This record gives sequence, C-alpha cells and structure tokens, in this order.
Amino acid sequence: MSLGQRESAAGGRLSHLLDSPVLGMTPWIAMSVLVGPGRYEVAVGAALALAVAIVIIGRIRHPGGSIKILEIADVVFFAAMAVIGIFASPGTLHWLENYSGEVSNIALLVIALGSMAIRLPFTLQYAREQVPREYWNEPRFLRTNYYITGVWGAAFGVAAIVGGFGDLVLHNSNNLWTGWIIQIAAIIVALQFTRWYPDVVRARARREQGLSGPPEPPVSDLLLPLAGYLTPVGILVLAFNAGPVWLGTVLIVVGVLLVKSLNRPSPAEPGTDGHA
Repeated sequence: MSLGQRESAAGGRLSHLLDSPVLGMTPWIAMSVLVGPGRYEVAVGAALALAVAIVIIGRIRHPGGSIKILEIADVVFFAAMAVIGIFASPGTLHWLENYSGEVSNIALLVIALGSMAIRLPFTLQYAREQVPREYWNEPRFLRTNYYITGVWGAAFGVAAIVGGFGDLVLHNSNNLWTGWIIQIAAIIVALQFTRWYPDVVRARARREQGLSGPPEPPVSDLLLPLAGYLTPVGILVLAFNAGPVWLGTVLIVVGVLLVKSLNRPSPAEPGTDGHA
C-alpha cells in the first residue's frame, strides 16, 4: 500500500469515527472511567469539554443537520453535573465523587431505553447520515440500530451495576475490578459490536440478493478485542496486587493464546471475491 493509500485509509477511518455514535458516547465513557475520589471536577470537566466539542464538530461536518438526541443529552447532563459540583457542599461533593459514575451510567441506560421506546434509537440519527434515504425505513436497517443502541445501553447498565457493587458492597470506589476492568470490558464489547454487526448485516443482505462481496465477519472478529484485553488485565492484576499471582499469570497466557487463535485467517466463503 502506498503512502497516499494509507493516508486515504486513515482519513476514511477518521471520517467514519466522527460520524459514528461512538463519538457521542465518549463523554460518558470519560466520566465512567475517570471519576472517583478526588477526581470529580476533572472527570465532569473532561466530559463536558468533549460534549461541547462534539456538538461543534457535528455542526462543522453537517452544517444543515439537526442536533442529535445524544449530543443534547451530553451537553445538558454534564453541564448540570458541572454546576452541581461548583455549588455542592463538601458532603455532596464527596457523594458525587463516589456515585456520579453510576449516575452517569444509569442516565445513558435510560437515554438508550427511552430513545428505543419512542422508536428513535439514538444510533439511528448517525446511521442515517451514512446511508441513502431510501434505506432509512427498511426493517433490517431499523433493527440493526435497535440492536446497537440496546448493546450500548446494556454495556452502561453493566458498568452501573459493577460500579455500584464496588461502592455499596466493597466500599471501594477505586477497586480495580469494579471501577475499571469490568466497566472497560463492557465498553470494549459495545465498541466492537458497533463496528462488527453492521458488516454482518450487509454481508447477509448481499448473500440473500446473490451479490458478491466480503464474507460475513466471523464471531471471532467480535471477540478479538476482548481477548486482547485479557493480557493487559493480567499485567494489571500482577502490578497492583489485585488478585492472586496465578490469576494474573493465567489471564496473560490465555489472552495471548486466544488472540493467536482468533487471529487465524478464516477461508473465504464461496462466491465472494474479497472486494466491497
């Protein structure tokens, strides 16, 4: 691949990211991962800055487009959290440091469920900017966005549950497993599903229509990032004494072996030419 082709591919990936619902969820991801004792102001400030930047980027890229549900929710929620933090008493600020991560995760779960309830899953507004209008009302297209929105809601629901377990049961907001490892794993799954599932749907549609094209991505593609995550988790377990030595070692070894196994190329399906 030439330098020009690599730059073009990189530009295409960046453009896809900027038009993806993943961008709209980065403030929530930042808040969920950063917040903790002594870090409330930093976490909510970073989330609010990202939310405002996303709105600006959206208006630059799509001057005539409408502001999306998720963009509005981003700015309103984190602006409110910032104002509350400014005027909060020491006791309230302490509560926010411990529980605002769970509040944020629950809020996004409610946004996901609410957008699905009004038949406008929040990923749909992003997807419509990337496909011709004639596909907007197709059942397959709508169903795909319900699934992706639901997976994101589930990911933040899991994050809220494990974060609440760390805060309320373990009484440790900085617990490596409940505060970081499991929550990040849920986000990784949602991120990868957002990338993987539309390719699956497109491949199935081509196959039904008898058209050639790339084969359906295997489930191993969905699992690969999570498998790759096991090795750094094992290293963290050993470095921070977050579990027995054998557990950290097993995670490292299993992660390496799984990545190697999942990375094995699968044979192309008959009748496909490997080109889009």
